Amino acid sequence: MENNLTKDYIKLHISVLLAGFTGIFGKLITLNEVLLVFYRLSFAFIMLYIILLFRGKMPRESFKVAVKICLIGAILGLHLLLFFASIKYANVAVGVVCYSLVGFFTAILEPLFYKRKLSLEELIFSLIAVGGIALIFNIDTNYRLGIVLGIFSAAVFALYTILNKIYVREKSSNGMLFYEMLGGTLFITIILPFYILFDNVKFVFPVGMNLLYLMILAFFCTLGLYILHIQVLRKLPAFTVSLCGNLEPVYGILLAVAFLGESKELSLSFYIGMALILLSLFLQSFVPHRYSLKQKET
Repeated sequence: MENNLTKDYIKLHISVLLAGFTGIFGKLITLNEVLLVFYRLSFAFIMLYIILLFRGKMPRESFKVAVKICLIGAILGLHLLLFFASIKYANVAVGVVCYSLVGFFTAILEPLFYKRKLSLEELIFSLIAVGGIALIFNIDTNYRLGIVLGIFSAAVFALYTILNKIYVREKSSNGMLFYEMLGGTLFITIILPFYILFDNVKFVFPVGMNLLYLMILAFFCTLGLYILHIQVLRKLPAFTVSLCGNLEPVYGILLAVAFLGESKELSLSFYIGMALILLSLFLQSFVPHRYSLKQKET
């Protein structure tokens, strides 16, 4: 049982590492953010459809259940749009820092869905992580619109994680991801024409390196990432999964230095911030374990 839990934590950290690569590809791909999200989700859906078709494991759900899961996928699509819009109207640092609020929003929303008391400890753990990330990045308060969009993005992703947790117990990981990718693709497809008209964006098909990067982003950093995300939610609390996502900016910085050759200096504040994030992850892992020991004793 303990070995299985260790494997789940390893899967969780791999998914966060894949999320860290998302920022690199987001920088390398020169498309507008809404086109990037559109191609990312649609390519991922097509890839998954082909894989399941050849394996003879196409999911079969009732129309009512399929619609519910597709709506969860639409929520994921909305999160991605808000996240990249936050980066557009501010910068990458603002978007990533706001993403760290996912644990905070999960700590608030999860008790509402499961009808339990609000956990003060979970709020404290998430705020420790937020403080750590605030030390890593310097936020310009002039980016108000970008910050607001980033905060909404974090809240939407917290909702997505909680809803995934509710449905994932009864459905296969591939089936969940299939309908979520379908729902996200349909949502972005509906939004795209209005976005093009409003923002005067030219619709283009990716070619060359943009196409290659999008294919990698769709397969590894979308299918791979979210299949792991769904799998770990079977065993781990939604708050734990959300809070561990606070390591994404740390991974993102280290990956950017390693693969993009960025010369950003890792100052003392970076190491202090990273230590706070790791402390929050340790605390949220230790406290539930302590509670389980008490329950066994009683």
